[in-house]
Amino acid sequence: MKKSLVVLMFAALPLSGFAAPASFTIDPNHTFPNFTINHLGFSTMHGRFGKTSGKLTVDNEKKTGTVEVVIDAASVDTGFVKRDDHLRSPDFLNVVEFPQITYKSTKVVINADKTAVVDGNLTIAGVTKPVRLDVKSMNCGLNPMDPKKQTYVCGFDATTKIKRSDFGVKFALPAVGDEMNIALEVEAIRN
Repeated sequence: MKKSLVVLMFAALPLSGFAAPASFTIDPNHTFPNFTINHLGFSTMHGRFGKTSGKLTVDNEKKTGTVEVVIDAASVDTGFVKRDDHLRSPDFLNVVEFPQITYKSTKVVINADKTAVVDGNLTIAGVTKPVRLDVKSMNCGLNPMDPKKQTYVCGFDATTKIKRSDFGVKFALPAVGDEMNIALEVEAIRN
């Protein structure tokens, strides 16, 4: 589950019209790190994290950037309070000892077709592992809801798969799946 956070995080976006690197702040109200995992072999459980922050830089000329994402591990939400409390416990996320899930890029490659590949380090429950994010789509422009037409926003969708056991989260294996699908829908506002 921690993986989702991490998630977030693929911040390389193509920004036309910028000669120098541009910096962005992740909009926590429009960012949605979420995950799916097999539940007891019967169904797919869905979850999300409700509190995310971070920053991005994008260098459109060099087709690269950076991303740093911080997810509040205690904000995990699967729609069932008892399960969410268990996910916060030492059996899973251990949020008292490790309150944050983080992702920090090590390499970003922006492609001409509004996609990107982001390599970075994901930390969950105190364990850090390399994780690649595949950014499936990116779109940047002025926010049409801004009456002054001054707020420049970039949005992107990224996916990855991780094994929770790689991060030391092994409770209830194999009944509860090991492989987690993570999706990150992010909006970031130019500083």
